[in-house]
Amino acid sequence: MSLGDHLRELRKRLVISAIAILLGAIAGFFLAPFVIDGLRVPINQIAENRNAEIVYTTVTGAFDLRIAISVTIAIVIASPIWLYQVFAFIVPGLTSKEKRYTFGFFFSAVPLFLLGAAAGWFVFPHMVELLTSFSAEQEATYLDAKIYYDFVIKLVLAVGIAFVLPVFLVLLNFVGVLSAKAIIKGWRVAILCICLFTAIATPAADVVSMFLLAIPMVVLFFIAALIAHFHDRAKARREAEFEASIPA
Repeated sequence: MSLGDHLRELRKRLVISAIAILLGAIAGFFLAPFVIDGLRVPINQIAENRNAEIVYTTVTGAFDLRIAISVTIAIVIASPIWLYQVFAFIVPGLTSKEKRYTFGFFFSAVPLFLLGAAAGWFVFPHMVELLTSFSAEQEATYLDAKIYYDFVIKLVLAVGIAFVLPVFLVLLNFVGVLSAKAIIKGWRVAILCICLFTAIATPAADVVSMFLLAIPMVVLFFIAALIAHFHDRAKARREAEFEASIPA
């Protein structure tokens, strides 16, 4: 494909993804109140011991928050579509056999993204409880709704995307861009990056939450490396058999 064809293909994939997210945002607008109720859960638990609540600092604060939640819900529920578009953008440059791999990766990426988003959602109440515990009981805790939600959504989406990255490692291996040896060789760097990511995504004092996120990400990395290893072995065996079948 020429550069122009690639750009047109990219535009097509972006438009489809944008339409899917827009439609998801419409549905998300009606689902937003349920998410807001979930966001209030850790605040309600804190309020049992001291004064704590979510506050809006602007006239449009509540509406802006609902729109932001709607878009986030759209990104999650439309993930099968935009993840497929990411893979479909790669497909034109692959052989018919490699295209079959792509669909297998797609059906792995979607559950992993949703699993990662769920992990982030599970961890965030514990993080809120820990961070707010440093204030005294006689002190009130007032959380700006926008800042509070930004904190949660960055965690949820970042962990969701991080869980998908091992799938891309396997994809790059299957199409011959990255060998299993190269993946395994970089395991120290990978673990360091994972620890840095989870340290940034979670508060430094909350070591438990950090490890709750880091451990499954490390496991996924090594699973990706193992799959790549078996693929490279099978590929090397097929190449050896093919060379042996060629008459001298």
